[in-house]
Amino acid sequence: MPEQKNYHMSADDFRRYGRAVVDWIADYQEQVEALPVLSQVEPGQIRAGLPPHPPLHGEAFEDILQDVSNLILPGLTHWQSPNFFAFFPGNTSGPAILGDLLSAGLSVQGMLWTTSPACTELETHVLDWLVEMLGLPDKFLSTSAGGGVIQDSASSAALCALLAARERATNFSGNAQGTDGRLTAYTSSQAHSSIEKAVKIAGIGRQNLHLIEVDDHFAMRPELLARRMEADRRAGRQPFFVVATVGTTSSNALDPLGDIGKICAENNVWLHVDGAMAGTAALCPEYRWIHDGLETADSYCFNPHKWMFTHFDCDCFYVADRNALIRTLSILPEYLRNKATESGAVIDYRDWQIPLGRRFRALKLWFVIRHYGIEGLQHHIRQHVELAREFAAWVKKDDRFELAVPPPLNLVCFRHRGGDEINQKLMDGLNRSGALYLTHTVLHDRLTLRLCVGQTHTRRRHVLNAWRKIQDLTAALE
Repeated sequence: MPEQKNYHMSADDFRRYGRAVVDWIADYQEQVEALPVLSQVEPGQIRAGLPPHPPLHGEAFEDILQDVSNLILPGLTHWQSPNFFAFFPGNTSGPAILGDLLSAGLSVQGMLWTTSPACTELETHVLDWLVEMLGLPDKFLSTSAGGGVIQDSASSAALCALLAARERATNFSGNAQGTDGRLTAYTSSQAHSSIEKAVKIAGIGRQNLHLIEVDDHFAMRPELLARRMEADRRAGRQPFFVVATVGTTSSNALDPLGDIGKICAENNVWLHVDGAMAGTAALCPEYRWIHDGLETADSYCFNPHKWMFTHFDCDCFYVADRNALIRTLSILPEYLRNKATESGAVIDYRDWQIPLGRRFRALKLWFVIRHYGIEGLQHHIRQHVELAREFAAWVKKDDRFELAVPPPLNLVCFRHRGGDEINQKLMDGLNRSGALYLTHTVLHDRLTLRLCVGQTHTRRRHVLNAWRKIQDLTAALE
């Protein structure tokens, strides 16, 4: 019988091409500083360079990798550039990349403990490590009634928290019967857009999400939250869910967790705290004040995939009462039944998230923590905060500019005093140059520029160069 044809990549070829890909990535990271940060291509340009039809016959790997360089690279905005100061960091690192490579090579599906016990138990253990590393309340440990899980994003964490809050508020009848339109949720006017998306998905309704006004530092005003809840109760509504933010996207504002938590406790309302980027700062003891009052929260999340050198996707989501989350999300069809689950002695993370399937995300986080150690992570977080403070000092010394708000951590919100038009031209010109990438927000009805320091390889010279570019273009525009 003739030998059957095999189209798979051989182990020897995998070794050879794997080395080539690692070399490509290493070269890219060494050279990314010289590339235009914001992609310069026009809409449709990338697709125009691709074949209109898929190949019938397999192609040489060398050709595929060359096309990454020639076709794909020009269409990338380089989030790993040390000159990337836009949005928020989405940083990675060598150990994270290698951990994810190993995860892909193992390709386990961790939906149940039994489908890969190490996938579940390493995740549980690393999430417990992070409780210690960030000084989070002990109630978020797996050894308590709560525990942690890795979600894909803070958006998914917020949705899971909201669903659990909905079920708790309806005595776990919402999944079966739906809701009656009386449930009301609350967050600040500066909160992330994922909260609005979550109330839509969960069937709460956008009109039942109340945005609470903020103070001069863009933090939620607790007295207005309490007032709105009371008004809703008098109107026959049922407050059930509040989201407070530790570091808003626009300005890194910090909501007063203790005061908000007290209001939630008095009204039997679930409090979810979104730590997103800023939560990572709590690795440093001197910044743990950002979590003051977190002991009042029912759930909390932060994103190592923003500022902890562990690339997307990796959101750490904690609950104080895991049973509320599991009762909300658990469905057990016959084909998933197994002895380990029925014993009650294991965690099945499929019951902690929206999807059934899940990747071995904990590997890259484990690699990062073990490579850097707490000391190494603290060093780089402190460096980023210090660079942001130095940039803010330069802004304050230049009479043409002003700070929109004092920067609490690594995000500086500033603007030219000349108004929105010159700020828009300044940002557009800087971004077109390719030398750096900034984004904007609107604070106090004025267009405001944002410079966020947090990429893995950003150093003082990059921040200083950004300030010089800003000054030079400003002089040309005035």
